[in-house]
Amino acid sequence: MTGAGAADPFADCRARAVKTDAWLRELLGDEPDVALVAVGGYGRYELCPHSDLDVVLLHAGRKDIAAIADRIWYPIWDAGVALDHSVRTLKDAVAVAAKDLRTVLGLMDARLIAGDAALASELTGRVAELWRTRGSVFLPELAEQVEARHERAGPVAFLLEPDVKEGHGGLRDVQVLRAVMQAVTVVPPLGEDVFVAYGDLLSARIALHKRSGRANDRLLLEDQDGVADDLGYADADALMAAIATAGRAIAWRSDDAWARVGSALQGPRGRTAGRDRIIGPALVERDSEVVITADADLAADPSIPLRVGAASARLGAPINRQTLRRITSEAVEPPAPWPASVRDALVALLGTGGRAISALEALDQHGALVRLLPEWQAVRNKPQRNAYHRFTVDRHLCEAAANAAEMVRRVERPDLLLVGALLHDIGKGFPGDHTEVGIDLVDRIGRRMGFADADVATLVAMVRHHLLLPDVATRRDLEDPATIEAVAAAVGDRVTLELLAALTEADSKATGATAWSDWKAGLIAELVARVREVLAGHPLPPPAVPTDRHRALMAEGETVVEVEPSQVTVVARDAPGLLSRVAGGLAVIGLDVRAAVAGGEEGMAVEVLDVVPRFGESPPPDRLRGHLLDAIEGRLPIEQRLAERASNYGGVRRPRAARPTPPVVLFDDGASERATVIEVRAPDGIGVLYRVTRALAGCGVDIRSAKVSTLGHEVVDAFYVTEVDGSKVVAGEHRRAIETAVLAALGSG
Repeated sequence: MTGAGAADPFADCRARAVKTDAWLRELLGDEPDVALVAVGGYGRYELCPHSDLDVVLLHAGRKDIAAIADRIWYPIWDAGVALDHSVRTLKDAVAVAAKDLRTVLGLMDARLIAGDAALASELTGRVAELWRTRGSVFLPELAEQVEARHERAGPVAFLLEPDVKEGHGGLRDVQVLRAVMQAVTVVPPLGEDVFVAYGDLLSARIALHKRSGRANDRLLLEDQDGVADDLGYADADALMAAIATAGRAIAWRSDDAWARVGSALQGPRGRTAGRDRIIGPALVERDSEVVITADADLAADPSIPLRVGAASARLGAPINRQTLRRITSEAVEPPAPWPASVRDALVALLGTGGRAISALEALDQHGALVRLLPEWQAVRNKPQRNAYHRFTVDRHLCEAAANAAEMVRRVERPDLLLVGALLHDIGKGFPGDHTEVGIDLVDRIGRRMGFADADVATLVAMVRHHLLLPDVATRRDLEDPATIEAVAAAVGDRVTLELLAALTEADSKATGATAWSDWKAGLIAELVARVREVLAGHPLPPPAVPTDRHRALMAEGETVVEVEPSQVTVVARDAPGLLSRVAGGLAVIGLDVRAAVAGGEEGMAVEVLDVVPRFGESPPPDRLRGHLLDAIEGRLPIEQRLAERASNYGGVRRPRAARPTPPVVLFDDGASERATVIEVRAPDGIGVLYRVTRALAGCGVDIRSAKVSTLGHEVVDAFYVTEVDGSKVVAGEHRRAIETAVLAALGSG
């Protein structure tokens, strides 16, 4: 529903179009055998603040048409208005429309602005007849274009920054459906829900154009608060929930329409021609759709909706519309605890993987998921307004379960993996810490689903620890025995460890582009392997740094820089600030540090750093080596060069949060037996690691190792530090000084 303060978007656009009509009418003047025609969105009176003016100058053979066109086009360009124009005779316009899909779709919305009404009327009549008689010929090409657009722009309903015009479930889909309905009869009329959804998206587009001052149709994080305020929503979360609701309604209608069109274009040979094929109790496949049989009793068998979804996903066949209506009106909430048939049907549906998502969406649109799982209502369309997450909470959970289906052979309990993946973030729909809330919810849900007590405990453990492996792997020293033993104690057994490892990968891949990588996968695999050894009672291997080769290099007493594709090793005389200078040198040359481990003996230090290019490709090894030697020896003006680099790349858009949080500094004495862990969380930026490590060095602490993670818009850096005498940093006054220095270095002191 549009916010309380929003104006009628259709009236807003129409008023703008009418005003523009008057201007263009003056520019054309009184010319015989000439018609100025609006097409596309302008033709529909849907003229947003920075929309292009789509017009055709139609004429009946006027020799001076070029001069007339110039009289119209140049004032438009001079006014800074984007113009999409053409000059055609009637014959040419119809001929182009007969061959070009984009042209014919635009002309279907044609209307007269000024000039010869009869000429314009003949054009609209001939184009309408062309589409009625030949529109179906264009439909395969149109279907391909729609699919490509959806792939390119992504879904409106589930993306962090949706494209309200071109996305799947956006304004363009409704415009296309209106054209399709004039070409074939298999698409039912668009309902009131689509009209309301279209209005909500159009309101957002108008507000976005006004606020950004340009033709911008992607609702970026930085614009969402302002657009929400302009439209009268309580906040940006309410705006994005409304956008998601609108996008789902339109996407559902669009997908259903194209499924019907595809079936119609196939003809009887591509379908079962009315013959039912039994695919399960109370289920048949009919005309390439999944159908509930007429004698099915949904009240007596609550597993039917889930079995319908599983069959749809397994066969790649849509659910029949009448079947969905029966699910809405006849299905009931299963008794508690669920019969095994309901639980098995849910697992079967989730086990189909990626195909389960469209089936779950169909069931959700018709109320089946909330009926089965009332807690689902709280996460429906719920936005996650940070750059780390790509999807709304509900879509993220479905994506995670789909990913988990690819990993069921890795675990002893595939059913728990699939259900745990679907529910691991269910707490995000409720107030409080989502993990703590989720623990209580999943305990109740698991029992309601009929799982045994031990299985419920495992599901609860999956929710409690669903962030454990990635947090530890990317923020803690995996060679510290205390780290591994703490994880082993938390996990408790091998089965839960396997489930958490698979859930971590499924969850990360469902989160966003920055949440999973070969580097992260390697760290988690290393952590899982070490924890597995502890659970089996085997001793842990010795620390990896320094190695015998490192000791040989340190014995020479010289500065050495070794460069590998994703790793840099530095051997140099131990001195305060060494890691800071190395991190600064890497930042200047465009490399981010993801992890660093240090060791030393006899006054020499070795630092091994995992690196990744921030922009583009890594520099040549010789250049990087010389650059780092200059940084270590103090010949590189790091501060100046970092400022230059930040200025040069200031226009590069990095992921950001809707409401960036200020930096924080946390201390942890329990994560390691030999060091204090200082965790710094701050907005991402060039040189963050350099500034933090320089501040730590200035406070007189020794950095033993570091783990650096970038979570979309935020970095989480963990440093294992000691006092100069090798003891933990426990003095309160020293800690306060460290916190003050780090925050000041990050510009928050």
